[in-house]
Amino acid sequence: MSPLVATLWLVNVTLDTGGQLAFKAAASDPDAGDGSARWRHMASRPWLWLGLSAYALHLASWIAFLSLVDLSKGMLLASINMVVIMLGGRWLFREKLTPLRVAGILLVSIGVAIVGAAG
Repeated sequence: MSPLVATLWLVNVTLDTGGQLAFKAAASDPDAGDGSARWRHMASRPWLWLGLSAYALHLASWIAFLSLVDLSKGMLLASINMVVIMLGGRWLFREKLTPLRVAGILLVSIGVAIVGAAG
């Protein structure tokens, strides 16, 4: 993997993870209320806008990344996002990591390492 591809991959993972965690923070606010009041409250908080901004930048980095790698390889490498998001959810939101989820993290990580090392 070339340094440019690796850099774009890391940027992609960072922006996708940041966007997902920001959306979770926006949606988890206990003061949000219900229904349309919840959406108004989320729209007034920075987390929703941070998540949307991260996703806009993520789109640009994803297109740049895909311009350099095959789609099949890019999708496999991008699956590490699930692992990083799950670990971020555990760290920031105290979500549970069951033995089955940990096994999934290990399998996805091994798969990404194999695809990344293969070329």
